Amino acid sequence: MEVQKTALYNYHKNLGAKFVPFAGYSMPIQYSEGIVKEHISTRTFAGFFDVSHMGQFFLEGNKTLDEALEKIIPADLISLKLNQSKYSFLLNDNGGIIDDLIITRIEKGFCIILNAACKDNDIKQISKYLSPDHKHYLDNDLSLIALQGPKSVEILEKFIPGVSNLKFMNGKYFSFTGGKIYITRSGYTGEDGFEISISNQKVESLIKIFINNLVKPIGLGARDTLRLEAGLCLYGHDLSEETNPIEANLKWAIAKKRREEGGFNGWEKIKNALENGSSKLRVGILPQEKIIAREGAKIFSLDGIEIGKITSGTFGPSVNSPVAMGYINTEYSGSGNKIKLEVRGKKYNARVCDLPFYKKSYVK
Repeated sequence: MEVQKTALYNYHKNLGAKFVPFAGYSMPIQYSEGIVKEHISTRTFAGFFDVSHMGQFFLEGNKTLDEALEKIIPADLISLKLNQSKYSFLLNDNGGIIDDLIITRIEKGFCIILNAACKDNDIKQISKYLSPDHKHYLDNDLSLIALQGPKSVEILEKFIPGVSNLKFMNGKYFSFTGGKIYITRSGYTGEDGFEISISNQKVESLIKIFINNLVKPIGLGARDTLRLEAGLCLYGHDLSEETNPIEANLKWAIAKKRREEGGFNGWEKIKNALENGSSKLRVGILPQEKIIAREGAKIFSLDGIEIGKITSGTFGPSVNSPVAMGYINTEYSGSGNKIKLEVRGKKYNARVCDLPFYKKSYVK
């Protein structure tokens, strides 16, 4: 299968990007300054990310579309307001997570942002619930750019007036170079920021403005350290069809009304987990020694019982410490509990901690 490229591939190349294959795309993992400087730039100023490998999936229809999607997505879509976004999931019959996503109500229906590696299967699964009068399409003529960091609103407001009025997880169409772009106040770093849906033809013009305002490009490497410090999940690592939202400590992402009334895939399993608890939970883990516990590292109790596995691990530049997330037997999941991590055949001290590692800075 041919490796795909985003519309900005050559631009990234000229900026000195180092590329890696990711979800079928050739994507920048870092630029010349390296992952740590890119991470710090985003936390202290602003950085831009090309996330155009993700799917922008549009659905059009009336109230029957809301009802159809609510069978596979446990958000309260019927109550979702125009231009409002929600973090949610596609669920299988066992309540396992097919994908996590952002869904936004737009004028004719919805736009769903799908993970790149999952988008083809996601569309296949969603299509099973649609009727012939529900139009749907993946728009490959659009790029998706994230501008993240404490100065992002100040920078964007300079050339797109009014963007500072957006609330967190809300969006709107704005004028840009004679056309329309859609901007939501959201992101995947724990910082205030925006995600911008823009035509492939105009995306380079947008990036040039960022560069002229001293905003640096940020690769997948820093995107990962930023999201992990913020306690955010990466599908295929921290989430999968084998885990449900309750085990993943994401109960909050299932609307209260939907938790009570059900009517979506896997509700019986999720209801049981809500009422009786889960055998495992996703938790934050702080190694107490200078080691990085990567995905797959085993977690042990102090008396040597294997109690879980790491799903994500890295060094957190903003907290100046190794950080990790993983699933652990519920009886050991309390914050502060001492555990052991097995890395390259040796066991190291660690403790369970609350998430996030780095306090989020979203604007409400």
